[in-house]
Amino acid sequence: MTKYETALELLKKASLQGSRLGLERVTELVSLLGDPQNSYKIIHVAGTNGKGSFSAMLSSVLSAQGYKVGTFSSPYMLTYNDCVRINGMILSEETFGDAVIRAAEVSEQMTELPTEFELLTGAVFMLLKEQGCEYAVIECGMGGDGDSTNVINEPLLSVITNVELDHQAFLGNTHAEIASHKAGIIKQGRPVFFGGDNAEALDVIKGRAECNGSKLYRLDPSKIRFIDTDKILSKGITFNYGSTEVSVPLRGSYQFKNIINVISCIDILRELSVKITDLSVCVGLASVSWEGRFELLSADPTVIFDGAHNPDGMRSLCDSIKLCFPNTRPVILTGVLADKDYKLYSDMLYPLIDSAFTITPDNPRALGADKLAECFNENGIKAKAFTSIKDGLNAAYEYCKQKDLPLLIIGSLYLYKDIRPLIPKRLIPAE
Repeated sequence: MTKYETALELLKKASLQGSRLGLERVTELVSLLGDPQNSYKIIHVAGTNGKGSFSAMLSSVLSAQGYKVGTFSSPYMLTYNDCVRINGMILSEETFGDAVIRAAEVSEQMTELPTEFELLTGAVFMLLKEQGCEYAVIECGMGGDGDSTNVINEPLLSVITNVELDHQAFLGNTHAEIASHKAGIIKQGRPVFFGGDNAEALDVIKGRAECNGSKLYRLDPSKIRFIDTDKILSKGITFNYGSTEVSVPLRGSYQFKNIINVISCIDILRELSVKITDLSVCVGLASVSWEGRFELLSADPTVIFDGAHNPDGMRSLCDSIKLCFPNTRPVILTGVLADKDYKLYSDMLYPLIDSAFTITPDNPRALGADKLAECFNENGIKAKAFTSIKDGLNAAYEYCKQKDLPLLIIGSLYLYKDIRPLIPKRLIPAE
């Protein structure tokens, strides 16, 4: 086996440990690895939605400034090793595999073996050090206080993009309960930015910041002015930054707030003596790429993938549909995980879509396509279930061609790795 194949086997073996919150194991692991996370300046990012887009944009800006920047995100999109990138580039399978193998070998010394995400976190922190990163933008996998990434003791900046209801089985059933977990990334004396607008969550985050002597920054919507919102599907999001017009090649309506969050955090980093020029902001945002977030996979016919997988994400998706398709009812191809509030989705989508084709994501937590189709049909949306992802895509694709309608592939991000290779390459627009 190659090093990459061996690494995947080791991660699969670690997955048998299940998903367990708590920092005891990962703290021991990174200590045995020499605490590599202390070797570079970290922007630590938590939040219900927007973490990936925020991290991609901020990393791109820092890269445009000339810094060596590592980014860690989850879940992976196409291949396991794309969860870690250096200046936007995915590391080779051999480099990634070698790091996982070495971290796994070290973990054999531990009192209790790490989970899959703990092993991955340790390997990535070590990789970023060995690659000579000056900055790293690190996403929490889930929550904050008990997340494996929360062995970061002195982040340059902590960021909480927003707080909405998701992962309730682990994080709680109210905004305040969930915020208490996400606020766990706020560290003593280190600044924190909150980009959300929920009052309950804000109270919790404000209280935690005060207890830790951490300066709290809030989103400032007046920082930039958006223009040409009617051309978002063809051009992306365009706005004025100073005297410069910038087009960001991201299309979801929720990216408006993500862009404001990034601009706000750039100003905070400047206060912290990080050199970031206006030119780097413009170049970095104009060249960012991020998969699976209202991503245009095909221009003719229109095929879009969006990983809306919780109620807040679905509300944002509905806003994007209204913005991009004001006079058209798209068709959706969708698959979700069973632990999501999927019964709400058909109510949200009913006024906006023509019909639905359902599939089952390749994940042990997946909801069966039949059950999802039944939910849509009960709420007045014509839906048909498919046992195969490929068959579902082909059926939806042919229906859209016949009706001259756009196709939106939505739901779990775990669908992306199976869907993307099935989209004919000749249809994918040039980047």
